[in-house]
Amino acid sequence: MREVYKNPMLYYVLIPVLVGLWPLLVWGVYLPRAEQRREIEGSLCVQGQTHVIDILRLDSDRLNMMDKTKGPVEFTYGSAIDRVANLCRIPSSDYDVNAGPRQPISGGKVRQDARLKLTNVTIVQAAQFLSTIQSMWSLLTCESIKLTKKKGMPDQWDVDFRFLYYY
Repeated sequence: MREVYKNPMLYYVLIPVLVGLWPLLVWGVYLPRAEQRREIEGSLCVQGQTHVIDILRLDSDRLNMMDKTKGPVEFTYGSAIDRVANLCRIPSSDYDVNAGPRQPISGGKVRQDARLKLTNVTIVQAAQFLSTIQSMWSLLTCESIKLTKKKGMPDQWDVDFRFLYYY
């Protein structure tokens, strides 16, 4: 078997055959796959644009988050949590927010932490609240969540959040 590998005729025949197969593979296999993937990606792009238009139609206030004359709207825990709680149908009597002072950190940035306690909410409301507030304020992070189930209630929870916001 080693004699076959030592024979230069094998390489003189094998290499041109492989080089000749490469354009055939590109033309017959790779280009059709690439065209199919391009069409799929194009349809996903159009689908994404329609979703963006739907979101802006349903929540047009997102465009008002930045006033062109004043710059971005200043973040405050009170207004952000009130707005999201109203969107998630959580009454103001069922949440309590305590925001700490703003603290400077390295790099000239400032951070502010807050604790939020939601009472008598369903697990769906808590998850929707967290998802909505983090999608509206990209610099807001949830550092911890503590869920406490109400005894004797099928889907009633007390939820404690700890948030950090970086200015």
